Amino acid sequence: MRKGALIAHLALATSALLITAAVQASEQPAVQVTGPAADVKVTEAYVRMQARDAYFWGWTMANIYNRRQKFKDLPEAGLMGGIVPVAPINHLSMLTDYISPGERLVACPNQDVVYGAGSIALDIEPVVLQVPDFKDRFWVYQVVDLRSDSFAELGKMYGSKPGFYLLVGPEWNGKVPEGITQVFRAKTNTGFVIPRVFQDDTDQDREAIQPFLSGIDMYPVSQFDGKAKQRDWRKSPKFPAQAAGDEETRWVFPEKFFDELPAILADAKPLPGEEARYAQLSNLAQIAQRDPQLKQAMIDEAQKTDEEVVKPLLQFRNYGQQLPHHWSTITNGAAFGTDYFLRTAVARSNIFVNKQIETKYFYQDLDQTGQRLNGTQRYSVTFAKDALPPVKGFWSLTLYNQQHFFAENALGRYSLGTKNKALKHNADGSLTLYVQSESPGADKESNWLPSPKGADFSLYVRAYWPEASAMNGQWTPPAVVKAN
Repeated sequence: MRKGALIAHLALATSALLITAAVQASEQPAVQVTGPAADVKVTEAYVRMQARDAYFWGWTMANIYNRRQKFKDLPEAGLMGGIVPVAPINHLSMLTDYISPGERLVACPNQDVVYGAGSIALDIEPVVLQVPDFKDRFWVYQVVDLRSDSFAELGKMYGSKPGFYLLVGPEWNGKVPEGITQVFRAKTNTGFVIPRVFQDDTDQDREAIQPFLSGIDMYPVSQFDGKAKQRDWRKSPKFPAQAAGDEETRWVFPEKFFDELPAILADAKPLPGEEARYAQLSNLAQIAQRDPQLKQAMIDEAQKTDEEVVKPLLQFRNYGQQLPHHWSTITNGAAFGTDYFLRTAVARSNIFVNKQIETKYFYQDLDQTGQRLNGTQRYSVTFAKDALPPVKGFWSLTLYNQQHFFAENALGRYSLGTKNKALKHNADGSLTLYVQSESPGADKESNWLPSPKGADFSLYVRAYWPEASAMNGQWTPPAVVKAN
């Protein structure tokens, strides 16, 4: 056989062998990459380690899940304790003025907007959000899923039009009713909706805002008839108060968390890359169901995690991107994805933040020297001329007590900003706000933000519909200066 023919013959033989091997390999069962087996014995130390991580990871979702559960049996929308908007599932309730200082359901409320609130359960039924014509008034509807991530863009910054907007769950494939303006699909069935509508701090605007508020509503799609519903929210019924004390109402319970975990996992399907984590969490939930002793170990670790890891995140100085003068911020509010640390930190300190394009937040616990803000001292915050928070909407500086609620004072004043029409600028065009427990004097009282006597507090800048400079770090708040 000639050399060339031999080479060709060998090449054909090799090719045939490779094809045969490939066919045989394809006929073999594929090796399955699996997660942990549910029937394998595990150690208590391992379970404790997994429990800490699971509790921190799921803290925000348990929070929102339990809000849904809390008010599901309410007979109608109303005001809990006469001050907090609450509603049955797939409905919302609206305030008609700023929220009261006695509110304890959500930390870090503000008195710049009139709020509404309602839990959604899209596994029961899609819901319709009704948007009236707000004219030139600033407004935004926050719509978040079980992870506290936004899934709908509704507000003045988006150019949203009046109409009816449908919220549907991840697996819904029904027919969209005629008359629906737009459909928003959630990644989970459970979520929360919070309309916010700007209001000046004047009696005239408190009355002028009412027609806009009466056109805000949310209801199951089965109640949709294409006609805008009108409500006089000032006639809302009042329910007994259920929250008491100085702290935010508890929504996450270590002793219940591992019983709730299967429902959370079933609702919030894994994000890309979370599959292995979900296999571990599912296994952990099964262990809790079959082994009371190991479940008690999980609960013990969850309680420790709540105290040692979650609780310190109430303090703004313990997280976030660090800015000049000890201010801090976040850039992924309501878009946390797999950023588990910031998701839980924000949920613990001020849950239900807007997306950055809707509101930019700046947090402060310290003065310019790094000392804790406290009502025994006098402070000032001076915005240079033409250096107010850069916004297309509005801005405010709010003061919160140690638990991130309003520090009640004789003026009934908890923030200063765009809504305040009597602010006095300095001769050079700058604006100085005075933060102290005693009046700075009659001539400065319009710019006074009262602090609690002898107690720690925090400051919080909100820039609604921020300019790019507020979002990209070109603008940051000025120092909080302690008076000599």
